[in-house]
Amino acid sequence: MNAECPLCFHRCILREGQTGLCRARANRDGSIVPLNYGKLTALALDPIEKKPLRRFHPGSLILSTGSFGCNLHCPFCQNAAIAAVGANVHTQDCTPEQLVQEALRLQSEGNIGLAYTYNEPLVGYEYVRDCAGLAHRAGMLNVLVTNGTIGEAPWRALLPLIDAANIDLKGFTENWYRQLGGDLETVKRSILVAAEYCHVEITTLIVPGENDSEEEMRALSTWLASVNPEIPLHISRFFPRHRMQDRPPTPVPVVYHLAEIARERLRYVYTGNC
Repeated sequence: MNAECPLCFHRCILREGQTGLCRARANRDGSIVPLNYGKLTALALDPIEKKPLRRFHPGSLILSTGSFGCNLHCPFCQNAAIAAVGANVHTQDCTPEQLVQEALRLQSEGNIGLAYTYNEPLVGYEYVRDCAGLAHRAGMLNVLVTNGTIGEAPWRALLPLIDAANIDLKGFTENWYRQLGGDLETVKRSILVAAEYCHVEITTLIVPGENDSEEEMRALSTWLASVNPEIPLHISRFFPRHRMQDRPPTPVPVVYHLAEIARERLRYVYTGNC
């Protein structure tokens, strides 16, 4: 029988045995199940600034973990080897209990908690939820790095367990989001809701010829300031990756100029990859 996945805006309707657009969720006996639960493709102790989070426990380290799958298809994806693949990728089994124990072991090295990142962590929603709950009970922090295309109900259910989130705002036009397989209004709603619960920072990758106009940055920063002018914005430089190797990196002066435009309305604006 068919089953609808309620997790993100795609609302995939899947036949028995079929896998969703994210490659990480499938219909098994009429129920949607995560294929990547406890299946890790990456695990590293990273500086918190690498998430990037600049105004949340600066100078600290956080145990960062990822699995496989993503519900967008960005042609410039820098982690396509895990985000754009399915269950055939090499993984390491790790239960939530094991992951939290590893996070606790690394406290002596400066670890403050867990970061769910690298691929789109919310296509493995149940694992993030279970790990985050255990981490909180152990007195550790949870950080989420996400594209923000999750549905509102599961998002609100998860956020009480999240201490900080970096949400990709990949541009500020519906046309650009459609090219990426996403939805701008869903991401805007996710930012608005997250700002009610936890520390939020935003990242925008500037792709030449796509989302690099002054007008778009002015619209993006004006909207973000209407949510809260103290939400940090990270403006990041594009480099050719994955299926988008037909154009040069974003000129550094363009990144700096767009950052100055954003600073007209936002208190904290950072540049990356420059």
